[in-house]
Amino acid sequence: MARRPKGPVSDTRGRILDVAEGLAQHRGFNGFSYADIAGEMGITTASLHYHFAGKAELGRSLIERYAERFAQKLEEIDATSPDARARLEAYAGLYAALLEQGRFCLCGVLAAEYETLPKPMRDAVTGFFDKNEVWLIQVLELGKAQGALQFSGAAADAARMIVAGLEGAMLVARPYGEVARFKAAAVQLLAGLARTVPAQPQAG
Repeated sequence: MARRPKGPVSDTRGRILDVAEGLAQHRGFNGFSYADIAGEMGITTASLHYHFAGKAELGRSLIERYAERFAQKLEEIDATSPDARARLEAYAGLYAALLEQGRFCLCGVLAAEYETLPKPMRDAVTGFFDKNEVWLIQVLELGKAQGALQFSGAAADAARMIVAGLEGAMLVARPYGEVARFKAAAVQLLAGLARTVPAQPQAG
């Protein structure tokens, strides 16, 4: 099989994904077509089909690229934040940064359309959340060992609460256009996990 040339072709593929990601984040996956992408890029729909045979393939590539970028961010947090509480704050900061750019979590948006997505895309969406939960479980268990975090029940349940809380807070903040609304909710969510150190008695 002949290999696709590098350079301009690869650049075009990346630009297609960039445009499609922006459209998906603002309109949802079902809210745009190949014609929308082609019109924004000034290319033909035939060019799009050269890179992505169908929209389902495009969607799967979108999620995989997004998940890879997000995973890299988590690795950066691990490398720069030894403290579990700081890692959770940095994690919430990833969502806040998206809102500050006028964007939203791609997989959170797609989750709202889950039943209408092709199965490969549904699998990729749940895979994204599964990997986030695995990372959060490790952070929560580290925080418990450090004496910095507290939670009842299994770490997996607390991890799911964090993901659901942040994704939900992002969606609710969206119609208001207020990043501060999301940040306030995130602060309260994480505060419920922070272990407070009892005050030491004053010497009499």
